[in-house]
Amino acid sequence: MDLDPRRLLVLLAVARTGGVLAAADELRLTPSAVSQQLTKLEHETGQALVVRTPKGSVLTPAGLAIAEAGEEIERALSVARARTQGGANVEGLVRVGGFTSFVRTVVVPRLPEWRNQYPQLQIRIVEDDFPALMRLLRQRQLDAVVVELDSTAAEQLPLSAGMIEEPLLDEPWKLVVPAGTLLSTGNVDLSRLPLPWLGVDSSAANSAVLGRLRESTGARMETVHQYQDTLTALALVAAGEGAAILPTLALTGVVEDGVEVLDVPGLGTRRIVLRRFDGRRRTSTPVDTVARLLRESAAAFDTRSAS
Repeated sequence: MDLDPRRLLVLLAVARTGGVLAAADELRLTPSAVSQQLTKLEHETGQALVVRTPKGSVLTPAGLAIAEAGEEIERALSVARARTQGGANVEGLVRVGGFTSFVRTVVVPRLPEWRNQYPQLQIRIVEDDFPALMRLLRQRQLDAVVVELDSTAAEQLPLSAGMIEEPLLDEPWKLVVPAGTLLSTGNVDLSRLPLPWLGVDSSAANSAVLGRLRESTGARMETVHQYQDTLTALALVAAGEGAAILPTLALTGVVEDGVEVLDVPGLGTRRIVLRRFDGRRRTSTPVDTVARLLRESAAAFDTRSAS
């Protein structure tokens, strides 16, 4: 199979932006040029890579595999660029807001590497909840924010004028219950759990999942307590106080005796995105560099090994 690596990067842009038009805008190509590159790539692979839907473009399993190869190429190009340029041409202060699990797992471990690549680039991290992050972004006290959304929620907050949203990562929600509570973990009926649900702040994406499940199952889904930190939720679950829905990233590197972490069909995924204002500049800015670094770090994270 002889593939043109440039077309892999086009497919990767479609995967990240969710559509041909958005990918064309990101790549500064015409939509027809993006479509032509996708068609040629499908001919080269002999497989359908993209399915067009009314809501955008979705990659097939074959398309996801090819897009992963595109991520490897993108990372290699990034390393080569950093080595040849030394990052000397990127300088400035970029203030990035984010929520705990993403900052702890995806951002902080890469900061030393980024500091070496771009010694003149200062990245400042602000950790806070969704309403506070969006307020700081609108007030221009932050340059970009990483936020979480329930990907299948019926309603999502619209973007402000001039704001753009870049997908970073989709990760599965997990059901966390006290160990030994369920007789069988193979076919869990979420409407008949013998436990109350732990409450979570209404601005958290977990809350949207509970609301969605309440509507789809018709169950009352009583909530007890209210937590903010994953460690608190795990401690409450281990104490037998209830069940919780937690994202994969939040469970990474966290060990708690007395709980079971389960994959349950119907829970859906948490969608992590980067929001920032787009100045429509033709030249790359420090914020563009940081956005790329965040995309690369998120792409390298394996959600399958995070439970």
